[in-house]
Amino acid sequence: MSPARAKIHVKGDEPRLDAVMDFVAFAAKPRPLVSLLDEAPRKLAEIVRADVCSLYIVEGDGETLVMRGNVGFPERALGQVRLKVGEGITGTAVEMLRPVSVGEAGAHDSYRHFPELGEERFPVFAAVPILGRRGALGAVTAQRRAGVPFGTRDVELLAALAATISAGVRNAELIDSIRERAGTPSRKTGGGTRRVMLPGRPAHPGRVVGAIAALKRPPARPKQTRHVDDGARLKAAFESTDKALRALERRAEALGVDASFLGTYVQIVNDARLRSETLKLVDGGMGAAEAIGKIVRRVAKAAVVENSPFLEERARDIEDLCDALVMIASSDPRAELPTRAVLVADQLTVFDVLVSARSKPVGIALSDRGAGPRTEALVALLGIAAVVGVDGLFKWASDGDIALLDADHGLLVLNPSRSEVASAREARKRAAPSSER
Repeated sequence: MSPARAKIHVKGDEPRLDAVMDFVAFAAKPRPLVSLLDEAPRKLAEIVRADVCSLYIVEGDGETLVMRGNVGFPERALGQVRLKVGEGITGTAVEMLRPVSVGEAGAHDSYRHFPELGEERFPVFAAVPILGRRGALGAVTAQRRAGVPFGTRDVELLAALAATISAGVRNAELIDSIRERAGTPSRKTGGGTRRVMLPGRPAHPGRVVGAIAALKRPPARPKQTRHVDDGARLKAAFESTDKALRALERRAEALGVDASFLGTYVQIVNDARLRSETLKLVDGGMGAAEAIGKIVRRVAKAAVVENSPFLEERARDIEDLCDALVMIASSDPRAELPTRAVLVADQLTVFDVLVSARSKPVGIALSDRGAGPRTEALVALLGIAAVVGVDGLFKWASDGDIALLDADHGLLVLNPSRSEVASAREARKRAAPSSER
């Protein structure tokens, strides 16, 4: 070819170059973080011919790496796989601010194995940091099956392409302690318009948009209202609650969910003494809510006197169930919730599955106090998008705020942009069965 004659690398001649150009064009356009998390790993995997590609983001105290984007591993890995900076091959790349590659990951001194991912099938490993203005914002990792290690050109290309997505990650504005130490003002209650993104852990998949509403319980001091049919209402509440609990047990069994704690609630609602004493108080002139409240106080007092952990847990279950009975027997508008809301709370209880769910919420976000096996079971029974362990939930979220709950990646976005809302709705549309479209 003559030196004066330039070569035009036309589309279609060089597939890898085409893929690189496509990725650069993709990364150059402003887009919602969730779109970046969904698409960037897939495109990068295609470019470097990887079986697995993951995108990690630095969160929390600046020392934690969380997998928020991935192709090749089960979806449940998102938001759950976490490393400390300096831990594992990925953490080493972030700590050193340099790429790390290895032909047999399991033999590397820093290797951190996640058996639930089955990643031993992909031992060829490369990790590059996503560099920001001040250190690393995260990392991109690529993995292959044994036999074809990543060459220098692969690592160079991966590092260069990772740099193109740094702006998208940086603009995510995840609220964390680093920003707060740097002087980010705390959110005042009462709503607002600032877009805020809070990280958590996915508990049940889905992407939904709705208004924030805090979970409520019946008032500590119920209205002293007596209805002539309170006795009949209370009896009906006991019966309907028993049927609902047994239906939940059957649903849990069908889903393969361990919800054995529901058996305790069934025993409580069928406890002859509890029923008779409550109905006796109602027959004596008390309102249903007042009578149930008196029984709960009596049980709680006994648990304190005995100083028994078992009785204390039993008392909490009885209180939770009695709250449900109060709402079912004598609906109090002070504990009602708006429909189609994203519910926020510290904890999820059986009360919420029996009562709060009647408002047909679209999703639920729980603080770091909400994690645990019982929560996992209740979330599965609700069957709605859920994120747990949301950092700073009550510092930033207020009733009435519009929120995007992305339970696929484990993120709660307050006052999301129009493009984020559109992206979430499109993702939900794709995930819905054709009969629901």
